[in-house]
Amino acid sequence: MTQRISEVVRNTNETKIRVRVNLDGTGQGTLNTGVPFLDHMIDQIKRHGLFDIDIHCDGDLEIDDHHTVEDCGITLGQAFAQALGDKKGIRRYGHFYAPLDESLSRVVVDISGRPGLFMDIPFTRARIGTFDVDLFSEFFQGFVNHALMTLHIDNLKGKNSHHQIESTFKAFARALRMACEQDPRAAGTIASTKGSL
Repeated sequence: MTQRISEVVRNTNETKIRVRVNLDGTGQGTLNTGVPFLDHMIDQIKRHGLFDIDIHCDGDLEIDDHHTVEDCGITLGQAFAQALGDKKGIRRYGHFYAPLDESLSRVVVDISGRPGLFMDIPFTRARIGTFDVDLFSEFFQGFVNHALMTLHIDNLKGKNSHHQIESTFKAFARALRMACEQDPRAAGTIASTKGSL
């Protein structure tokens, strides 16, 4: 099997980011975005998705976390798209429900070639520590725009904002893992009647 590994470097006036991804990993890697809560959430992606992910970001955190969070989503999405290559043999679709105490989140992924984010999380507060919960949609929007995926996220129940978003990232990791997996029955084929994704 061809190794599905990529490395992306993205430098702007706001952030300097290097991301390395191995889709067929074991959940290893080093995360240093400069935003501890974002590191904690990306750690959910690598551990529950079994993706090896290394991220290093130097961002303009003296302004706020926005550029760093969005640009990490963009660069991680680029790395996934590059690692997926021509997408032959992948399952394409993934879905997962993940609970965390009182919170239950559902995530559905389609590696369709058509970016779209449909996200419904009724957060119970505006901040988790110092982290602005609005930035989660910026992260996922950046990711789907550059990974070329359709992503549906629904927090079905929850009272604790930390639990709401952590259950979301866990469900996202598992759904993404399922969608990226190679299907031995579909080896060498594209999961679309169009013949391309």
